[in-house]
Amino acid sequence: MAGELRFDGRVVLITGAGNGIGRDYALAFAERGASVVVNDLGGSFTGEGASSRPADVVVEEIKAKGGKAVANYDSVEDGAKVVQTALDHFGRIDVVINNAGILRDKSFARISDTDWDLIHRVHLRGSFMVTRAAWEHMKKQKFGRIIMTTSSSGIYGNFGQANYSAAKLGLLGLANTLRWEGKKYNIAVNTIAPQAGSRMTATVLPQEVLDMLNPSYIAPLVMYLCHESCQENGGLFEVGGGWISKLRWQRTQGAMVGRPNKTMTPEDVRDHWTEVIDFSKTTLPKSGTDSMKEIMANMQRVGIPTVRRTDTAGKTTTRDVEAALKHTPEPNVFTYDHRDVILYALGAGMSTQDPDHLKFLFELNEDFCTLPTYGVISAFNSSGGAFRGNPGLNIDFTKVLHGEQYLELYKPMPTKATLKNQAKIVDILDKGSGMLILVDVTTRDEQGDLVAYNQFSTFVVGAGGFNGKRVSDKAKNTVPAPKRAPDASVQQKTSIDQAALYRLSGDYNPLHIDPTFAAMGGFKKPILHGLCSFGIAARHVLKTYANNDVTKFKAIKVRFAKPVIPGQTLQTDMWKEGSRVHLQVKVVETGDIALNGAYVDLVEGAGSAPQAGQVSAGPGLPSDAVFGQMAQQLTPDLVKKVNAIFQWNITKNKKQAAQWTVDLKTGSGSVYKGTPKQGKPDTTITMSDEDFVALVSGKLNGQTAFFQGKLKITGNMMLMTKLEGLFKGQQAQQPAGPALLSDPVFDELGRRLPSAGAAIRKVKAIFLWNITKDKKQAAQWTIDLKTGSGSVYKGTPKQGKPDTTITIADQDFVDLVTGKLNGQTAFFQGKLKITGNLMLMTKLDGLFKEQASKL
Repeated sequence: MAGELRFDGRVVLITGAGNGIGRDYALAFAERGASVVVNDLGGSFTGEGASSRPADVVVEEIKAKGGKAVANYDSVEDGAKVVQTALDHFGRIDVVINNAGILRDKSFARISDTDWDLIHRVHLRGSFMVTRAAWEHMKKQKFGRIIMTTSSSGIYGNFGQANYSAAKLGLLGLANTLRWEGKKYNIAVNTIAPQAGSRMTATVLPQEVLDMLNPSYIAPLVMYLCHESCQENGGLFEVGGGWISKLRWQRTQGAMVGRPNKTMTPEDVRDHWTEVIDFSKTTLPKSGTDSMKEIMANMQRVGIPTVRRTDTAGKTTTRDVEAALKHTPEPNVFTYDHRDVILYALGAGMSTQDPDHLKFLFELNEDFCTLPTYGVISAFNSSGGAFRGNPGLNIDFTKVLHGEQYLELYKPMPTKATLKNQAKIVDILDKGSGMLILVDVTTRDEQGDLVAYNQFSTFVVGAGGFNGKRVSDKAKNTVPAPKRAPDASVQQKTSIDQAALYRLSGDYNPLHIDPTFAAMGGFKKPILHGLCSFGIAARHVLKTYANNDVTKFKAIKVRFAKPVIPGQTLQTDMWKEGSRVHLQVKVVETGDIALNGAYVDLVEGAGSAPQAGQVSAGPGLPSDAVFGQMAQQLTPDLVKKVNAIFQWNITKNKKQAAQWTVDLKTGSGSVYKGTPKQGKPDTTITMSDEDFVALVSGKLNGQTAFFQGKLKITGNMMLMTKLEGLFKGQQAQQPAGPALLSDPVFDELGRRLPSAGAAIRKVKAIFLWNITKDKKQAAQWTIDLKTGSGSVYKGTPKQGKPDTTITIADQDFVDLVTGKLNGQTAFFQGKLKITGNLMLMTKLDGLFKEQASKL
């Protein structure tokens, strides 16, 4: 036989342990080596008064026998304090036995609010508070055993105990949920309904019966359930007088009373009542999944339709389809910012471990941008609006599948925006085994310009056969991949938490996170969102064929073929044919094809023709003449010195009007209309026609324009300074103006630099400070710790380019270097803006040390 069940090294917390069953638990666990926390408020069995004596007596008794115990006198409503006693004295918590309770028996009509609330506070809330306080500690140590104490009154009811029985059955419901949530952490939660003599049961049981119900017959069951060798979880046990029995839910086979296309009536229930209550044949459901499975199985047996608006013949009619197509829901407004697009990028599998991903994950990155497939997110909720309230459809969403998806962008998705989405069902097809519904969603910005277009292809299982058309000229069709080896393949292992992360972008279907709900859908585990795989595949194409340039993305179409389980590896196979990249995604572990018939269309020669929502440049743009003049000013020395390609996007009335390329890399250089003919731009500049002319004529300062949002630059911003030779009359820099507080600070920094410590001299970096006043550019200073012995001077770097660029107001800069303003606080408040290598900033601390005393 197996050895004695011991609890050496375990810490056991027992509430209500000063008397009765609780006292017996405490003595028994201590005798088996456990360290015991004896909790008891010391009040009467009706919950009145308090005393430390009951808990102290039990502790003294345990210690007298050589055991380890400590008393706690807090109410169970102060669960955190009760558990803290165990942590303070023994350093851990392994077992919680929720035993404390009181009685206030009265018939239902005579129960006061106080009697009701107090019973629930002690029994149900008290058990919740103590268990919650111990829960995280048990999860971390991957072990825990919890006992809930119900009663026969809670299970079966009892006259005069409505408050008590309701609270006691509530404990069973709490345990039934915690058994699932604690399972993977080796936390088992069981419930007992004890019958034993105590202060409480003395009011409801005859004395001769009490004499037979010794509490010592309860503890052995509780001890076994709390031992590490016992794997019982979620059980309900009646115990008393040496007898133990397990209870379980049992139900009849039941009767399917409702029928398709027939109104269900009370008379139908009456006529089937014998079947409903017949326990001669039973089932034993163990979970919510088991409960729902039987309901769904019966619905399928009788052919309950899952989506249909019916006439008297029970068929979807032409009239229904026409009504569905005429329905136009209200537009949906979707607002997002940088946090949302970063969360989406993480959900689509991007990681800071890949340097190429940083521009999608860091809002201060100079190339910060939004993944193109974020275009489905703003449209996602709007697509459902085409179904809700539609007079031609009655959708059972348990039978709805996302079949295909098409997304087209008319310009890159902004990093923050407020967009208006208009959804519309554009066609309904009869596919025999189901109904295919095509939903178009158009997305426009606040100016009314078209940003994106989505088509959601939704398949409703079992809703076909209504003699509808089978094809549509409105459908964005899939295209099979070429029958040859792929030109490129990319593999990526998804995270086990991929679905949990992706759902935060707006698709909260429990199918993707709740195991019980997934089982109802026939899946062993929650599955990954199809649109997550969609985003991952698009990323692979963008990286492989467009170097992560979001301006090159035009459209994507996929068919969702098989589900993916989070943690599986996806392989995207790609075939490039012209501007179209065909793709297919398979699950490496199973070989299943997850996405097929898919493709991504890329933009080649973007800007050679206006896109939708743009206007033609037309004749007479003032910028045309300026670019023409630039072409006459090119020199071999300038081309050799700059060695870069610039692309200018010229707008008019907030719409794309023209694009120009200044190529100072190819041959002897050139300036021409359109996008680069060779290579890609090192720097892309966007500004209005009027502002561009003002910039090159010197009427608009470049730095001011940049900070006012009139001049938008992506790519290498510092290359802009090398174009000064082309901008005749442009003032290189406006004077900083008098009385800047930062000027003497920089002067002092310059004087102190030669005597600065070795750590400063080892920085080897150039810092460019943009000092503002009244929100306008006021001065620029360079701290050069890379060239020679280092220097501090006014203006931009004389050699090289800055490793870190800092923008801060004049007063804030002084506060920063004198220690009045904390750098991290300033950064998160937006007072301190940093681009480039942020970590280099920390190396300037030695230069700023004791600055206040030097000024």
